[in-house]
Amino acid sequence: MSDTPKTTMQDLNANQIRWCEGCGNFSIINAVKKLILDLELDPSQVVNISGIGCSSRAPHYINTYGINGIHGRPIPIATGLKLVRPELDIIIHSGDGDAASIGGNHLLHGVNKNINCVFIMYDNGLYSLTKSQTSPTTPRGHKTNTSPKGSLMDPLKIMQLVIGMGGSFVASTADWIPTHLLETLKKAHAHKGFSFVHVWQRCPHFFQDFVDNNRLDSFHFLTHEDGLSVPEKYIGQTTIVSHPPSNLSAAFEFANSEQPYLGLFYRNPDKLVYDELVNAQTRDTAPLRLEDIINGYAI
Repeated sequence: MSDTPKTTMQDLNANQIRWCEGCGNFSIINAVKKLILDLELDPSQVVNISGIGCSSRAPHYINTYGINGIHGRPIPIATGLKLVRPELDIIIHSGDGDAASIGGNHLLHGVNKNINCVFIMYDNGLYSLTKSQTSPTTPRGHKTNTSPKGSLMDPLKIMQLVIGMGGSFVASTADWIPTHLLETLKKAHAHKGFSFVHVWQRCPHFFQDFVDNNRLDSFHFLTHEDGLSVPEKYIGQTTIVSHPPSNLSAAFEFANSEQPYLGLFYRNPDKLVYDELVNAQTRDTAPLRLEDIINGYAI
């Protein structure tokens, strides 16, 4: 029997949290902490990585290793780390602006390379750290500091985009449904590859109307024995659809729907994983001397 004491929630708490009262981010990082506890992950082998934004403060508030990087670039940082330390558990925290705007090109390559990590996109429909600016997921007509007459464009359908880019694990959940959120994160962690978890997130300070979390029928659910379950209080109160997550065409239809769905949209366990391929190649390659590498660039 190991003498090492079990990690507690208190052990994972770090620094004074500086988010607005009622922010959905509290629920998301609590779910990440519960994930670490329930799966008995070693905090010293977990790295939380983020870009810039409200959500990107998360690594400061979880007592593991962490990197608060630059805007839109958490995926390249995670990729490099996974290549040199493949045994680590990587969790990426990114907002709708950080992930889908300035970081959109990196999201494309992260999804395509299918690096082994959990990517959490906190979606509150705004740039909130900069005090209410239009983001790629801001609904058309919503007034912000950068769109004072209302956002001109329809919001980006991020689930459809990630599925279309070849995502191997694409799920959506909500910060105010903690059991569903935690189950989604566990399913994402168990998947080998780039696990994209979209989280509908409340922003009561800048965008109170982005989501209606008081009505049980405002979101519909996807469920399946190979997917996610439906919390008991929603059964009989909203639409529930049996959806096998291997069905790509149906996943596209749900992602394109104007009615938001929660659940596992798509999963492909057979997609190649870039970091595994690179590390296998490296193991089979004889090391080079530094002198030989430098001389190779001689003119």
